[in-house]
Amino acid sequence: MASLDDLKLPYRLFMRAYPYRKVEWRPGATLKKPLREAKVAVVTTAGFFLPAQRPFDDSIRGGDGSFREIPAGADLDSLRIGHKSDSFDHSGIEADKNLALPLDRMREMRTEGEIGGLANIHYSFMGSIIAPKRLIAESAPAVARLLFEREVDAVLLTPV
Repeated sequence: MASLDDLKLPYRLFMRAYPYRKVEWRPGATLKKPLREAKVAVVTTAGFFLPAQRPFDDSIRGGDGSFREIPAGADLDSLRIGHKSDSFDHSGIEADKNLALPLDRMREMRTEGEIGGLANIHYSFMGSIIAPKRLIAESAPAVARLLFEREVDAVLLTPV
């Protein structure tokens, strides 16, 4: 497993000095039906976007807090990665996008009856957002509303 000591010195210093937010934990939503009956969506911070979509803007200081919608039938091999951090090793998800957006695995779970269904739309955020104000105030609530409107019962979060 990776540790802070694996990072380059500037990143180790940044991580040690970063003013992390403290959030009082409280339980979130409760699944109201068995998983085998639930519609599931995936939310990733891999920074995936489709070729026809606007890339994440890596020039935004603090990170691009927007999101991209990824249709369930998207060709995972066509996904591009927009990720600001040069300390992020892309090789794993370049080799298998299912590591960060496991749509193929979710389809298998649906076929096996382990989940009830797969949402039509999934969501991708850029990782390494060190100034998350817009993400917290706008983008995350917008995705939460969309998931609710699309009657998604459960969300698999794949942080990258």
